[in-house]
Amino acid sequence: MQNFIQTNVPLKDKNWFHTGGSARFYCEPRTVKEFQAALCFAQKEALEIFVLGQGANILISDDGFDGLVIRPQLLSIDLISSADDQCTEKGTVLIKAGAGVTMDALIQYCLGNQILGLEEFSGIPGTVGGSVFINLHYFEFLLEQFVVCAEIINKKTCELKVVTQDWFAFGYDQSELHAQDYYLVNATFKLTRCNELEAAYAQGRRTEIIRHRVKRYPSINTCGSFFRNFHDHEVTLMSNGKKMIYVAYYLDKIGIKGELTVGDATVSYQHANMLVNRGSATSTDIINLVRIMQQLVYEKFGIIPQPECQLVGFKEWPLL
Repeated sequence: MQNFIQTNVPLKDKNWFHTGGSARFYCEPRTVKEFQAALCFAQKEALEIFVLGQGANILISDDGFDGLVIRPQLLSIDLISSADDQCTEKGTVLIKAGAGVTMDALIQYCLGNQILGLEEFSGIPGTVGGSVFINLHYFEFLLEQFVVCAEIINKKTCELKVVTQDWFAFGYDQSELHAQDYYLVNATFKLTRCNELEAAYAQGRRTEIIRHRVKRYPSINTCGSFFRNFHDHEVTLMSNGKKMIYVAYYLDKIGIKGELTVGDATVSYQHANMLVNRGSATSTDIINLVRIMQQLVYEKFGIIPQPECQLVGFKEWPLL
């Protein structure tokens, strides 16, 4: 076994819900070679793999994860071209960031170097790897709008491959990475060069976005939005000539905000699609709470919300 791979490592302190059991095997590769070695170890031992970022959009089983959890610590941020380079459009810049870089650190780097674009995602927890995986979004902004290319690693062969944006087949909460045949090593983003005043304005906007998020949403012991919005074909309710796809609308209508509770797991008083661990909730508590929410929406509207939150380590699907 590789000397950087640990055994029986608790995961409760490595996700935002602060629930869940331990990983049978766990590592934090700091180089591409270590990432490759970890995958080769998993392949040799026939282990299931889960790649963990900041743990903001996941719920880990109380039984833990019977495989290898990889938490990449690839933390480099590089300016790989600028407006002075012939390969880049005037006024644009390409930034390459490792999979383990947090979006907060990347945004701070960009604004500190007078580079705009990613500040729209301020205040959303996550790493570059996790954000590309889920195609991070905030209102009309999608991370796919900024991705140019990326380096990925093959799960089975451990070989590296450079792909362009179209390889990801991005969608809402969706990318090709969900097939889990490849994992992200780094991503390159096409952003915009600005002057000092514009950077200061963007920093102020970043501060305001974070202030707004903290006031509007719970910011600790939660995974963020638990359910995804509905697809058009899943709903019939219309509003202003359009399908009502927003899951929060249906959750608000069943009157659970700040009221529905199982153990120490509760629906946030701030947002009906956000669940909070008030201190000692288990993942089982959260699952039972979610099932009640699904059942209530189904009884009133005939549709069943499905999770945006990724369920990790569950032997069987625990939801409706």
